[in-house]
Amino acid sequence: MTQIKVQVQPLSSDNKKRIGLLGGTFNPIHNGHLLIAEQVRSQLNLDKVLFMPDNMPPHVDQKEAIDAKKRLKMVQLAVMDNKHFGVEELELKRGGVSYTYDTLKELQLLHPENEYYFIIGGDMVAYLPKWYRIDELVKMVKFVGVQRPGYRQQSQYPVLWVDVPKFDISSSLIRQKIAQGGSIKYLVPDAVAEYIRKEGLYRE
Repeated sequence: MTQIKVQVQPLSSDNKKRIGLLGGTFNPIHNGHLLIAEQVRSQLNLDKVLFMPDNMPPHVDQKEAIDAKKRLKMVQLAVMDNKHFGVEELELKRGGVSYTYDTLKELQLLHPENEYYFIIGGDMVAYLPKWYRIDELVKMVKFVGVQRPGYRQQSQYPVLWVDVPKFDISSSLIRQKIAQGGSIKYLVPDAVAEYIRKEGLYRE
């Protein structure tokens, strides 16, 4: 695997905390999400990575997701053992369509002490020109691109690229395995698997 070296940036002169944001439907959250977050945190020397469940993503086809409270609970269970991970509930509390521009604007007002790094997959980098108020957004946040097979590391916007070990897993695959009665051990954290079992999620 080709290693892409990321030069760690020095801490901001005003000593702002370096916070990563990993958004997603998390339907359900899985070990691939955790792997990405830890690799980005380590390589970019971030203070923390916050997992941010979205309410209604504007840039993808509408997905059928389970109740937001249950998706949030699974995220909370998945990150509870890592002191460098946390959960940001802003988009769920706000409701409606989750535009990243609106989210970052609100987060900066609430937490001016933070400098944000927004983590996206390499496939999403190609869609950045279509993002709501992208020209303003790139001045508010640093985008971190995670490599994906078949996508070039190229964008008209500034993107920090991070190389993450390939972990071919998706939430849709997990839902399919559950519906078929298959095992999801080692695909999701044990606490998440137990919650899914107790709640009877994704059985149909």
